[in-house]
Amino acid sequence: MLRSAGFRFMIVGVLVLLMFIPMFFVGSIIDSRANYSRSTIDSVSEEWGGQQLITGPVLVIPVTEQVTTRKRRDVIDPATGLVKRDEKSGEVLYEYYEETTTESRAPVYLYPRNFSFDATTATEERHRGIFKVPVYRGEAVIAFDFDTDDAAKVLEGKEEASWDDAVLRLSLTSNKALRGKAELTGDGAVLALEPVSSETGDAQGIFARTGDPRKIEKFRWELGFNGAQALSVAPVGRDSRVTFSSDWPHPSFFGAFLPNDSEIGDNGFTARWDIPHLARALPQAARENHDFAARARTAFGVRFYQPNDFY
Repeated sequence: MLRSAGFRFMIVGVLVLLMFIPMFFVGSIIDSRANYSRSTIDSVSEEWGGQQLITGPVLVIPVTEQVTTRKRRDVIDPATGLVKRDEKSGEVLYEYYEETTTESRAPVYLYPRNFSFDATTATEERHRGIFKVPVYRGEAVIAFDFDTDDAAKVLEGKEEASWDDAVLRLSLTSNKALRGKAELTGDGAVLALEPVSSETGDAQGIFARTGDPRKIEKFRWELGFNGAQALSVAPVGRDSRVTFSSDWPHPSFFGAFLPNDSEIGDNGFTARWDIPHLARALPQAARENHDFAARARTAFGVRFYQPNDFY
């Protein structure tokens, strides 16, 4: 009986079952550690600043229109201050007059003509328990200008652009990631920056009141920020040039556009994109905010890939 094939198969089955039990527990521990590793990376990344997506800048120009309406009012006797009445019928007398008021209209959203975005990141590790999480400190220099004549092309009727109340806005994934320098200049003059209110329901970001932007030829925006896992940008210029450089040796490019050229080595990488306006499919000037479309359809960037993660 000990030599029968059925008995031998039964012994093999029992051995396989006995071997499967410790493998099951080891696999469960590995899965648990892997899940904990992913949650730790996400948690530390979020606390450090998270995945950064920068959109803009966009110039928001308020629009007004003078509206004349014909109205009716009671006729007042200047001598008595009382309402005049018809001598025969006793009915109240009325007069018509025109009143001109200034009403707000949908603003003009104007994207830059030339847009240059240069970002540099330096990576470092943060520890939590047995896990190591790579994060980065970044600096971006954004140079741009506007063709303000484009704004007039989307005005209708007697609408007028309120140039003196124009606002320049830059959208971010999270304001808490901002660190270090944050400075906007127009032709060398510093413009005061403020955070975008979260009560508006728009994406987070920062803005500045420019005064009349037609008097400014060149803008320059410098930002220092934290981030983790990924960095991306939306090419909002009519002609956009974007460069990334970092000491991270394992980039993974993603998004709507891949780099025109890149260099990757043990000491890091550099990458360059040149995006013409025909490729980005965004209106240069519009009466509605296309920030969401720019982020969803045209953004691209780099992930800081970990090829040798244990889990």
